[in-house]
Amino acid sequence: MSSLVGPDEDVERGKTPVPQEVQDAIRTLIEWTGDDPEREGLRDTPKRVARAWKEYCQGYGEDPAIHLSRVFEEVGGYDEVVLLRDIPFQSHCEHHMAPIIGKAAIAYLPRDRVVGISKLARVLHGYARRLQIQERLTAEVAQCIWDNLQPHGVAVVIDASHACMTARGVRTPGVGMVTSRLMGCFLDDQSSRKEVLSLMGY
Repeated sequence: MSSLVGPDEDVERGKTPVPQEVQDAIRTLIEWTGDDPEREGLRDTPKRVARAWKEYCQGYGEDPAIHLSRVFEEVGGYDEVVLLRDIPFQSHCEHHMAPIIGKAAIAYLPRDRVVGISKLARVLHGYARRLQIQERLTAEVAQCIWDNLQPHGVAVVIDASHACMTARGVRTPGVGMVTSRLMGCFLDDQSSRKEVLSLMGY
């Protein structure tokens, strides 16, 4: 059985209180779509939705570049591509606030510094957890790595499905969108570009 939980009880349970105006906005949306926000199954939905969106958009509260601040300069002479493939991510489009679900491949050719591979995924997630368009997400990830690691080259390829197209509007499921951003040697040198895209599976 659902219970109405007041702000003080939220604090006691370790949950961040949800401002009343946010709850009211979600309650209005439920009503506008044709349901009753006071029925049992929906009474706590405004708080749940608000907290979910705070989590979906937690990227606004962080600077993804912070994940690239700790670098390793002793690379033992390694001078080949560093590549992380099939990184899953979820974002939301800024036009309909519908899910964008996909995977990314991120590569760089180090000059004199590398980072732990998990940091590449953290950079992606930092930008993905905002309202986005895929093109900008791709460019932001690449630019962040380029600016902070100063490598010879950066390549980012993102392949994702957009619910704003698959679940509404044209309603065409199974369609994927691919975007890429190449910088440095991966943009300027044809053989380097061919090599990195081949390693990524494109």
